[in-house]
Amino acid sequence: MHLATRLAFIGLVSISSTETWAHAVLERKEASPDASYRGVVQITHGCAGSPTTKVSVTIPEGVVGAKPMPKPGWQVTTTKGAYARAYPYYHGSISEGVKTITWTGGSLPDDQVDEFTFFARISDAFTPGQTVYFPIQQDCEKGSYSWSEIPALGTSAHTLKEPAPGVRIVAAQAAPAMPAHSYTVGSLRISHPWSRATPNGAQVAGGYLSITNTGTDPDRLTGASLGGASRGEVHSMSMEGGVMKMAPVEGGLVIKPGEAVTLKPGGYHLMFLDMKAPLKKGEPVKGIITFERAGPVTVEFDVEGIGAQAPSDNGHVH
Repeated sequence: MHLATRLAFIGLVSISSTETWAHAVLERKEASPDASYRGVVQITHGCAGSPTTKVSVTIPEGVVGAKPMPKPGWQVTTTKGAYARAYPYYHGSISEGVKTITWTGGSLPDDQVDEFTFFARISDAFTPGQTVYFPIQQDCEKGSYSWSEIPALGTSAHTLKEPAPGVRIVAAQAAPAMPAHSYTVGSLRISHPWSRATPNGAQVAGGYLSITNTGTDPDRLTGASLGGASRGEVHSMSMEGGVMKMAPVEGGLVIKPGEAVTLKPGGYHLMFLDMKAPLKKGEPVKGIITFERAGPVTVEFDVEGIGAQAPSDNGHVH
């Protein structure tokens, strides 16, 4: 290849890469209907050398429950309004919420990059194959960009001067097989609640289960109830100086995003108090476990033998 041609080719590649890099973009470019979405806005440059001082994201119709992540050195504000219709939202519905999220008060130099994060849920308004666009306004000390152009049907965003970042909607991956005796509410999966049989006259009983948080927000197990008990609490058990100690978990047990927590004998567990009748092996008991975000969940506790250390598999799935 002749030198002039090679230089021209390199120049074209450089210009194309620079233009692509120059756009405000979303790190995660795919999402699924009825699923959580973590939006990370990446700002890669200022305005002709001028520092970025404000970033504002418009939340499109059909994306619900948006919440911004605080950012050190910046103030975050939101505007709220009614949705065009009510959308399914975890174990209920939602008809209004955040429409725009704005970060101000900071200063991002032109030669540095940074990220601005929010969480939301992609509703059932979208189907696989569609693209949902998040317009972004970027203001600088001098100048601004309005990343809000949306390509016409059948055209490419590459032809636009200030394109809005797009997220392609894809089908959700097949969920792994649910473990036996499981319940799902929102992003929480509750697996195999069980208890032990209790002798006649016993005033307390233990409750055990596993909880997996598949979402992007933490939740908190705050309490429980069981048929025949006056109340239930979340307890911890630990060894201190060779002595077993048990105490309520103040404020509840946090279930972090992506985390699985198992309540079992000798560790975290539910304690049911003031039992009115004994629990009998093989006779399941209805109960309720309560979460800070997901709310109350009705479950069935299998009852194993006195002294059991793990549940048997009876094959229930809910």
